[in-house]
Amino acid sequence: MTPPALFPRRYRDLTILDLEAQRSLVIACDSAGAIGPKEADVVRVPGYVLGRFTARVALMEVLAVGAWPVCIVNTLCVEPEPAGAAIREGVADEVRSLGIDPEKALTGSSEKNVPTIQSGIGITVIGLATTAELLIGRLAAGDALALFGRPKVGTEVFLDDPEIADLQTVRLLLDQPGIREIVPAGSRGILAEARDLAALYRLQINWRPGLSELDLHKSAGPATCILAAGERPALEAAGLRAGKPFCLLGTLEKQSPGGGNK
Repeated sequence: MTPPALFPRRYRDLTILDLEAQRSLVIACDSAGAIGPKEADVVRVPGYVLGRFTARVALMEVLAVGAWPVCIVNTLCVEPEPAGAAIREGVADEVRSLGIDPEKALTGSSEKNVPTIQSGIGITVIGLATTAELLIGRLAAGDALALFGRPKVGTEVFLDDPEIADLQTVRLLLDQPGIREIVPAGSRGILAEARDLAALYRLQINWRPGLSELDLHKSAGPATCILAAGERPALEAAGLRAGKPFCLLGTLEKQSPGGGNK
């Protein structure tokens, strides 16, 4: 068998494979450990909730660059029943929220050989996009940076919290002309994600004064908030429609000579 001539490339936390006919596969993953219903879990939450949020992160990453999820892989480090079934149902419901049939798009495995006392889960999402329409490589000096949602982690996180971003937030941002980049924030916090985004374009951030009430270093857990960059009016319009906490963070500008990212 001759392996196909594919050349993976990395973009942020994503792996992108450019295929023929100007199409690309976009691959994202997320994991969680010691969170769940097991006796040795540090953060105790129902398996269903664990499945929803872990799937949400990887789905967000793929959607955020303009790819559509076509396969979701659910790898569980717990037994099939009862813990595995509850987690899988959470994953399936998160997939259903996009109108995707989990019976066709969701696959995975669980631990069938040894008993487990602590929860573990990994999710991989594979998306498909038209290469030219990928939402990457579009930012420029002068673009604004904004935040949708609030950073929350651990016991602060619960389903249906109106303050946290979700898949519908990403879709709303994708539908807003003038928004050029979308970045779900995770465990590294807002500041790290924002600086990494600016560095991709050899830019730095001119932070807006008065952000002291926002903890830029705090973990955003399972992508409870989203960074978006582009035209300021577009970001403000999306902020009015999103129904989530919204904050303009600053402006992207050219790096000063000899200076790093701010």
